Amino acid sequence: MARQRIVVIEDEPDILAFIDYNLAREGFAVSSAADGEAGLRLVRREKPDLVVLDLLLPGLDGIEVCRRLKADPATRNLPIIMVTAKGEESDVVLGLGVGADDYVTKPFSPKELIARIRAVLRRSAMAGAEPPAGRLVYGGVVIDPTRHEVRVDGNGVPFTATELRLLHVLASSPGRVFTRDQLVPRVIGNGAVVIDRNIDVHVRAIRKKLGPYRYLIETVRGVGYRFHDAEASAEPA
Repeated sequence: MARQRIVVIEDEPDILAFIDYNLAREGFAVSSAADGEAGLRLVRREKPDLVVLDLLLPGLDGIEVCRRLKADPATRNLPIIMVTAKGEESDVVLGLGVGADDYVTKPFSPKELIARIRAVLRRSAMAGAEPPAGRLVYGGVVIDPTRHEVRVDGNGVPFTATELRLLHVLASSPGRVFTRDQLVPRVIGNGAVVIDRNIDVHVRAIRKKLGPYRYLIETVRGVGYRFHDAEASAEPA
């Protein structure tokens, strides 16, 4: 069986060596680059199964690298895990908003990184194997997992696979309160090591994309989240 290939784009030599060593030890085939331009060329040449991408890179930063990969039909569905040294929510939201599937904050342990990589790879594989989910319509919001599409007032809005999964889970059970612990296995995957506020960050990104319909996702303080208990129209996929 062919080894899964991962491209690591990281400019700090010590961290790059740390990541390369631990991924290779876990059986992955690893290629690496130290800047954004070289990373883009490497991804397009190697066609990896996943990219580990540092947020702060010289020249072309991680946000722009992610944006370009997601804009290219050849790499649009490539899973990306963003690495950030800041750990600030605004940076995480920005990374997830341009298409990253998950993130880790420096410093991180090998166990955490490997768990996140395996969870994202598993989630990516499941996305192609799952039966089509139902299309949901809430006023001006149309959620269509079959086409991986969300439309707001008729306009297509780009959602990452994780964001779409989270939105569809909540919208499929309007009025039901989900705790973060209940949402994690449905959205992130049972094997993931979820750092604080992972679900919260995804919810914030989704609300921003829903614009005038951000109220549809309600916070239940001290518990979790629920979708606004309004009448919805579920249609066959």
